Amino acid sequence: MQLAQLVATRSTCIREGRKVGAVLVRDKHILTTGFNGAPAGMAHCGEIGCIRDQLNIPSGTRHEICRAVHAEQNAIIQCALHEVSSKNSTIYVTHQPCTICTKILINAQVKRIVYQEPYPDDFAQKMIDEAGIKLEQWSSPQKAK
Repeated sequence: MQLAQLVATRSTCIREGRKVGAVLVRDKHILTTGFNGAPAGMAHCGEIGCIRDQLNIPSGTRHEICRAVHAEQNAIIQCALHEVSSKNSTIYVTHQPCTICTKILINAQVKRIVYQEPYPDDFAQKMIDEAGIKLEQWSSPQKAK
C-alpha cells in the first residue's frame, strides 16, 4: 500500500483528499501503476481549474464530468500499452473503486482489490460481490499491533 500512496503523489487532482494511486500486482511482481490525472498531453486541473468544482458537482456523482482518468483505469491502460495481462492480479488502491472502475477491473479479470480509504458506492459493492472479487480494506501493520 505504501507504493500506491507514493504513486498517488503524482496525481494532478486538486480536490481535497482525491489524490489516488493504484498498483497492480501478480505473483509478488508489480505489473503497473496508475494515478488519477488528466489524459496524457492535456492540461491538468491545476492549470485550468476543476470543472467539478466550477459546476458544483458533489463527490461521488457524475464521474463522467471530470478531466481525470482514474488511477485504476490508468493502471489497466498501462497493462494494455505494455502488453501485460492483468488476469488474476491484485490491485492495491488508496481509495475503494467507484462503479466505473469496478466494471473495468471486473473485465480486466482482477481477482482482488485491496483499498485504504472507503468510498460510499453501494452499486460498485454489489458488482464486486456478484463478480466474486475479493475486497479487503487495508490496515497498516502499526494499527494491527
